Amino acid sequence: MDEQTSPVLSIRNLSIALPRGGDRFYAVESFSLDVRPREIVCIVGESGSGKSMTSFATMGLLPKALAPTSGKILLGEVDLLTLKERELAKLRGNRIAMIFQEPMTALNPCFSVGDQVSEVFQQHTQLASAERRARTLALFAEVKLPDPERIYGRYPHQLSGGQRQRIVIAMALALDPTVLIADEPTTALDVTTQAQILHLFKDLKSRHGAGIVFVTHDFDVVAEIADRVVVMQHGKIVEQGAADEVLNRPTHAYTRQLISAVPRRTKEGASFENNLPVAMRVTGIVKSFHTAATLFGKSSSIAAVRDVGFEVKKGETLGIVGESGSGKSTLVRCLMRLTDPDTGEVIVDGANLMALSKKGLRSRRKDIQIVFQDPYGSLNPRRTICDQLIEGPTNFGVSKKTAIERARELLRIVRLSQDALTRYPPQFSGGQRQRISIARALMVEPKILIADEAVSALDVSVQRDVLNLLQEIKQKMGLTMIFITHDLRVAAQVSDQLIVMNKGEVVERGKVETVLGKPQHPYTKELLAAMPGQGWEVPKFDEQTTLEIGFAAP
Repeated sequence: MDEQTSPVLSIRNLSIALPRGGDRFYAVESFSLDVRPREIVCIVGESGSGKSMTSFATMGLLPKALAPTSGKILLGEVDLLTLKERELAKLRGNRIAMIFQEPMTALNPCFSVGDQVSEVFQQHTQLASAERRARTLALFAEVKLPDPERIYGRYPHQLSGGQRQRIVIAMALALDPTVLIADEPTTALDVTTQAQILHLFKDLKSRHGAGIVFVTHDFDVVAEIADRVVVMQHGKIVEQGAADEVLNRPTHAYTRQLISAVPRRTKEGASFENNLPVAMRVTGIVKSFHTAATLFGKSSSIAAVRDVGFEVKKGETLGIVGESGSGKSTLVRCLMRLTDPDTGEVIVDGANLMALSKKGLRSRRKDIQIVFQDPYGSLNPRRTICDQLIEGPTNFGVSKKTAIERARELLRIVRLSQDALTRYPPQFSGGQRQRISIARALMVEPKILIADEAVSALDVSVQRDVLNLLQEIKQKMGLTMIFITHDLRVAAQVSDQLIVMNKGEVVERGKVETVLGKPQHPYTKELLAAMPGQGWEVPKFDEQTTLEIGFAAP
């Protein structure tokens, strides 16, 4: 093989044993993979499939309790598993680099981003300070950061999520590595920022000639950038091949199951005609945030929500979409009166929540409940599930015995066993925790349920299950829902009506099939155009066959 076709990274029969008492013997078992120059290999699978474990093993970042038990990881001719830590440190950033999922935790908040990228040159080269700065600024320009000179002196918290991710990419590219590992680098990004980052990866593949391992659970991202796809389940490779083959003609049951769970871009079935009364009427919500003048700067004011109004009928789902900074979450906090708006009304059952006293508002709290984005941060890890579920109704005067009976019933509805009541949040998966959060929100029998990015952190199959669960509960209990999301595919599946927000304003509204099928506003068109995998239509498999196949046993 010549240098253009021989692998830059070759993993051979890698196995990583789990400590005793785990749900299986191996975190990764008999894993083999070749990555060639100018090739993007996407590794897909659900949480716990071994994707990230493989990446961390390749970088030599596993804890001692999870050391590889067999196999080889060849970077060229060098077996990384045989190197000492000092030898590995010389290769990291130099010949092999990694882009982590959460850039805020990958960057040091105490140093400017320019100094952090410059440090890579300081550790691995003999360049003078001026040359290190020049090389760093050139990298910032290459990853298309605006005004590199200004960005150089900024700290991580002063940058947007997309800008921080570009900084981490620049850091990984500093010494032109031959292998680049990206672990879910676009999961938390808005659709337009995600599109820019994915375009950047394709561009970098061509210009730098590196082999890229891209870990993800988003099949639209796979369709956008992958040359080859590897599907993992329970630590094993169950299918691999060219992207076109795996995405459109998968052969393994698990791959078909995952692809079947991907939301489609259009609503399945038309929105129902709802002649029921209005459950919530919102008019003229305005919210601005002000910062006082200091010794170093003038006072400023930012309008987060600008004259927003809408109606939601009983039993209807209103989707609210937009990027980070569009005002979605601030609007939700105003609707719940967790933040008081400057002006506006929120009418529920004839009462204006904005005009109520604290005592009057407290009695109305149970009418509107919320399911938050992060299933890990939503629950107190030190309290049992029972204690957290019954807290709401007991605060409103329901007896403890009645509240526990209601908790048991809701656990059945969200498809969790009764023994969950005596357990603690860390004993559950992310999807299970989100089900518990939904049950907790329903404990006080609300009229309106708000889901604020409630499925954005979940795997595609768990996301589908939670969305189906919300739809079932809505129909059984006659709930009205407000669903906040930046994922247009999810919005298409759950919403009846849709509003699009940009810079605090509603720029488009209407039935979901109209807004997504015939958008009128340039911003809506921009969001739709930025969705990854535009050329890939999610294939439909025989439903009965998919149900019979199920998930492969570990």
